[in-house]
Amino acid sequence: MGSEDDRPPSGSGTEPSPPRLGSRILVTWLELTIVGITGGLLGATVGGPPGFVLYLTTTLLTVGIVFHNVNELVKAWLRASQNGNAIE
Repeated sequence: MGSEDDRPPSGSGTEPSPPRLGSRILVTWLELTIVGITGGLLGATVGGPPGFVLYLTTTLLTVGIVFHNVNELVKAWLRASQNGNAIE
């Protein structure tokens, strides 16, 4: 029986691979496109002050999407650099 210290920290038995910048950019672009189109359609449909609130909400969501995806990319780079798989 092995001790708990013998297990890899990720639990999968494999080291994390370096982050894939291209796929993260694609995911971000898709999320921004979906939120932008949906917010634009809803804002144009509702119109007036509620439409403006929807526009502001859409803007806030787009900033949140960018921050989230940058955070995920940085976390992946940090994980990879701790295991010696960082892209230089």
